[in-house]
Formats: sequence, structure tokens, C-alpha cells
Amino acid sequence: MLAKAKEEWDQEIVDKQSEKERYLAERVTPLHTSGLSLSQLQDLCRELHEKVEIVDEERYDIEAKCNHNTREIKDLKIKVLDLRGKFKRPPLRRVRVSADAMLRALLGSKHKVSMDLRANLKSVKKEDTEKERPVEVGDWRKNVEAMSGMEGRKKMFDAAKSPTGQ
Repeated sequence: MLAKAKEEWDQEIVDKQSEKERYLAERVTPLHTSGLSLSQLQDLCRELHEKVEIVDEERYDIEAKCNHNTREIKDLKIKVLDLRGKFKRPPLRRVRVSADAMLRALLGSKHKVSMDLRANLKSVKKEDTEKERPVEVGDWRKNVEAMSGMEGRKKMFDAAKSPTGQ
């Protein structure tokens, strides 16, 4: 499959080259400079320069039109995106509506649907965490003095080891 694609690509290149040669043969006549005097060569050069200037002017005009069109397309794309994306959003405010009133508004007045949302909630008992952990209130100075120095660090190290070791 790749070989066939490569062959087609090569054929396209050959076709483009032959089309280019055919177009140039039609448009550009070969120059015959042999046997011309100096004044005739100068006239020929002036004519060629005039043709080159005309072609450059046309190329510049076409390029300017192309740039203008691309700029206009870009601006129109931006306008389309702006128009598609912008719509006036009303300022929202909090409204207290019960579930029944909301359902009546959504479904209409002929539907008599009642929903008690609070009935579906589970009741959760509060656990008193303060009762489980008694808070020791003591003199903090004694604790600081006991933990200071190397002996205090050894006590902290032993205290950290003992719960995991048991």
C-alpha cells in the first residue's frame, strides 16, 4: 500500500513539473540576443524591467488583498465566537422555596406530588468525645523540668517505645 502511494506521489510530481514546463512555454518566449546591437539590448532590458515592475505590482496588490482577507476572516471568527459565547446572565439571588413548591413549579399545578426530603434523612447520634478522653490538668512546670536534659529525652524515648513493644 505504501509502495502504491509512493508511486502516485511520484506521478503527481512528474505531472506538476510537466504542467509547469507547458505553462512557461506558452507564456515566456525564448530570448534571442545573438546578433543584437548594444542599443537593441538596452531596449530589450528596459522592456523586461517594465514587465518585471508590472508583475511585481500585481503580486504586491494580490498579497495585500490576501492579507486583508485573512485579517477580515480572523476578525469575523472572533466575532462569531464572541456572539456564540456571550449571553446576558441575570444576577442570581437566593430564593427560599420548599421542595413541594419547586415540584409544583416544575410539574405544573395538576400534579399533586408531595415530597418530604427530611423524612429520608438518617438520624446520627452525637458521640461525646470529651467523656472518652479525660483531660489531665497539672502543673506544666513540673512536666518541663522532668523532660529537660538527657534524662527527659530518655523518658520520652522509653515512652515512645513502650506502647509499641507491648
